[in-house]
Amino acid sequence: MSPDTLIRMANQIGVFFEAMPDREQAVGDIANHLRHTWDPRMRTQLLATLGGAKEMKLKPLVRDALKALGHADAD
Repeated sequence: MSPDTLIRMANQIGVFFEAMPDREQAVGDIANHLRHTWDPRMRTQLLATLGGAKEMKLKPLVRDALKALGHADAD
């Protein structure tokens, strides 16, 4: 799947969670959603966008969730 498609899909998830009043919980819930429902290859490909030009296409909430997901996967 293309990185742009994964970014679009992740941002759609982010739109849903933006309504949550607790930002930290929203970030955690997005990370959990990606961890439990996305294929590991999709997660890996999306995580690879961090630090690159495509990272700026991610909603800030999604970007923070990916960073949290990356740290959790590294543990």
